[in-house]
Amino acid sequence: MQKLQLVNPTAVSLPAVVIVLFIVTTPYRRSFFDAYGPGAFVSIPSGARHPLATTNTPAVARVPQECDIFRGEWVPDDDGALPYYTNLSCPVIQEHQNCMKYGRPDLGFLRWRWRPAGCELPRFDAAGFLDVMRHRSMAFVGDSLARNHMQSLICLLSKVEYPKDISTTQNQEFRTLHYASHNFTVSVFWSPFLVKANLSDSDHGSGRLWNLYLEEPDEAWLPSVSGSDYVVISAANWFTRPSLFYESGRVVACHYCLVPGVPDLTLRHSLRVAFRTALRAVTSLPGFNGTAIVRTVSPTSHFEGGEWDKGGDCRRTRPYASNETSARMAGLDLDFYTAQVEELAAAREAARRSGSGARLMLMDTTAAMVLRPDGHPRRYGHWAHEKVTLYNDCVHWCLPGPIDVWNEMLLQMLLP
Repeated sequence: MQKLQLVNPTAVSLPAVVIVLFIVTTPYRRSFFDAYGPGAFVSIPSGARHPLATTNTPAVARVPQECDIFRGEWVPDDDGALPYYTNLSCPVIQEHQNCMKYGRPDLGFLRWRWRPAGCELPRFDAAGFLDVMRHRSMAFVGDSLARNHMQSLICLLSKVEYPKDISTTQNQEFRTLHYASHNFTVSVFWSPFLVKANLSDSDHGSGRLWNLYLEEPDEAWLPSVSGSDYVVISAANWFTRPSLFYESGRVVACHYCLVPGVPDLTLRHSLRVAFRTALRAVTSLPGFNGTAIVRTVSPTSHFEGGEWDKGGDCRRTRPYASNETSARMAGLDLDFYTAQVEELAAAREAARRSGSGARLMLMDTTAAMVLRPDGHPRRYGHWAHEKVTLYNDCVHWCLPGPIDVWNEMLLQMLLP
């Protein structure tokens, strides 16, 4: 697990940034996701306007209303556009996503753009995004991929402004950043299961088995988002852990718990019920009249040649074509995706019937990201000699990288 401390960007000559890294150990390392768990967020001590920032913002380019921005293909970026940012210009790239720093040789993965089937997706407009979000707030809730998403956004916005860290807690799992020029606040809340969860003592202290209280939303995030205009909710990978499922205060089933007498309903059940609980909780939350956005599962299927801890890697250097067999959602990715889509539809209908003022939207990124096995850090999130839990990272995304399209899509969803 990594924690970064950033030197004030205003105190150095931009875009140079000094980053100091130190390692925080954790009591268990069973899952690849443990390597990028809580406490790995950058604290930005003060905000600063970029010297190129202007106050005259033209209208944001938008796609035609009938265009489905979530279905399409990756095409070569022939206009020669440079990446939005680099590891020198953005202060919040964590080590395990810093593919440029660690010498990834095949930077061709940066030279592709997402083209929806029926239109062209405009490049990200940092000034336009801030203008759309003026006097508004956005929260990201989930695991380290939710943080990966938020950090991509901060990097994209760094072209205009660095935010000020206004967090009211020292807990690095929960950060709040403020863009003073537009009074835009963005927060991240660590909640990898979305519902109440803790380590179980049923496995004699091995640190492997989790208790999931599937009917109880996680209080670590829910009360804090009541005043948010947008809440981006995502989760998936942590549900692969062995876990006991609690409903109505008692164990009803589990996923790979190996506890005698407890039926195995698999991780598909726990993810589905957790999303059901989280979505219905946020739409019925007193004071919440904003929009909950579900970002669908980021692929878990890009390891090739073995599992994550058995030599698996993602060596491909270009996207899949949309007509390739490997480009199709399948297996666990498809099951998770289906559950998320269905639970959002059910929560939307429940909110409509109850007269809730909350809105629900689907950020359907999975199909695009299944096509990008080339966009992960692989071994270029650390030095080659380092012993790390996830040596070949085929889960998170390089920054800059394909994940930046999530915020191109998000901007289009926010336009009135």
